[in-house]
Amino acid sequence: MNNEQGKLYLIPTTLGDNEPLEVLPLSVKKVIEELDFFIVENEKTARRFIKQITPRKSQPSLTILKLDKYADQLEVRTYLDVCVSGTSVGLLSEAGVPAIADPGAEIVKLAHEKGIRVIPLVGPSSIILAMMSSGFNGQNFAFNGYLPIDTSERKAAIKKLERLSRENNQSQIFIETPYRNEKMLADLKSTLTPTAKLCIACDITLQSEYIKTLTISDWKSETPDLHKRPTIFIIHKE
Repeated sequence: MNNEQGKLYLIPTTLGDNEPLEVLPLSVKKVIEELDFFIVENEKTARRFIKQITPRKSQPSLTILKLDKYADQLEVRTYLDVCVSGTSVGLLSEAGVPAIADPGAEIVKLAHEKGIRVIPLVGPSSIILAMMSSGFNGQNFAFNGYLPIDTSERKAAIKKLERLSRENNQSQIFIETPYRNEKMLADLKSTLTPTAKLCIACDITLQSEYIKTLTISDWKSETPDLHKRPTIFIIHKE
């Protein structure tokens, strides 16, 4: 991989506690085997993942730079300097694919600014997998990240997403902190109109996977256990 200039590889990880090669292609393993320089959000979980997928790889030989909320922004801008001397870098997400609902987007932007080739590798995205499974409009959808924590602001945001979906025939995707999932579902049930549809996709790719699309009137008689389980919510109003 030591060409004239190093590359930035966007390395996907699993969405939970399953065997990496059950959900990741062999190409991911091959790239990790050849890299010794990684940018990660959490060093402990990144090292565990690297060891899982390449058990023979020497851990002490790895250079791991952290990209979390405590990272110094001036220092982060030096993270890709090694590419100039031919060293390729792997950007690892905490779960799923880098740079989608993930701080890694900052590094990808930096790579483009520096003229470094960006190579995305195939892996599971909970957002895309949920959208695939929803039965909603795959031609027109939007990811909205997190909704407000304040109850009145959150309910206003839910109403706005329903309106946008109806006006634009656009599926509206969002997420919540796992321990607030059940409160979110209660607010969705009480705020959306009865004919609006809601897809709940939980623990995607895991043995406990739960994916279901119903109207709000039907959801009122269903209460899945979402507590502390990674969940994607999608609203669609025709």
